[in-house]
Amino acid sequence: MKSFLQFLVISFTALLVAQSGAAAQGSHAALDAAIAANKPHDLSVWTMFVNADIVVKIVMIGLLLASVATWTILIAKSIELKRARERVLTAISRLSEARGLAEARLALGGGDRLTQSLLAEATREMKLSSDIIALPGVKERIAGCYGEIERAQALAIKRGTGLLASVGATAPFIGLFGTVWGIMNSFIGISKAQTTNLAVVAPGIAEALLATAIGLFAAIPAVLIYNHLARQSSAYLELVSNLTGELLRIVSRDLDRAGHAAAASKIHAAE
Repeated sequence: MKSFLQFLVISFTALLVAQSGAAAQGSHAALDAAIAANKPHDLSVWTMFVNADIVVKIVMIGLLLASVATWTILIAKSIELKRARERVLTAISRLSEARGLAEARLALGGGDRLTQSLLAEATREMKLSSDIIALPGVKERIAGCYGEIERAQALAIKRGTGLLASVGATAPFIGLFGTVWGIMNSFIGISKAQTTNLAVVAPGIAEALLATAIGLFAAIPAVLIYNHLARQSSAYLELVSNLTGELLRIVSRDLDRAGHAAAASKIHAAE
């Protein structure tokens, strides 16, 4: 009888332990389900952006604005370079038949700012050097003035492309900062929820990784566009150099004519 009572007590204790273990497992499962139910299961880009931390959102918005600026610069600079190339090619074509500065001014007409600056510098230096017009130093001084104009054109045509270099160099790291911040917050949330349920962990990490994806989305086109515009700018500056070379040849003809005229007048005076 005593052994039978001991058996009942042991059986009843084991039953209580089993029920308490099942209840604990059930409570953890219920907790995971409740947490998962409160988390968004729609992992679309917009949903991840809306549910991201405020710091991650700021990073994403900043990167998207940088991407918009990148494409805006591409469109604006492409139009600017196309028009500038057309103007320079037209000027070179018109100057090819000019024998002197007077004919060059007539051929160019009103012209654009670049050609007018080049003609004005040549005319100014010729006037300033009218008493020493036959000396080769006049051409060198005009070439120096043209070099300054070319450098100014290089700075003007490359204006705005520095932003592309900055975006290409920093956007991946800015996106990585957003990712690190988002993952840190995700782990804090996991610690508070005391669960490792994938449905709880995945959305927060996905939202964080979206920042890196947007950073690469902004950086890769910025680098490619920067290299493209750099090549186009170099081609344009080469055309400007050809234009200044054409004008220098015209100036050289005028100087040679002036030199021959001076020599002829001296000969006539001596006779």
